[in-house]
Amino acid sequence: MKMELSNLLPLSEFAARIGRDPATIRQKILRGNLPGAVKIGRDWFVPADIAYNDRRIKSGKYIGSRESSERPE
Repeated sequence: MKMELSNLLPLSEFAARIGRDPATIRQKILRGNLPGAVKIGRDWFVPADIAYNDRRIKSGKYIGSRESSERPE
């Protein structure tokens, strides 16, 4: 499998593009949550066209979920 190096961005440039800290992106790579990332030498490179998925719950749906499930009525 031959990889196109022209399609890869350095980790720091990718992090700046999406507005995240490079350490955050590095942790996602190490956990396996950013497919397509490759390590060349000591530096990480990420495909330029990859989508960044932030799976945090931001809607507040989880707030109060314990209260309703713990109280028998």
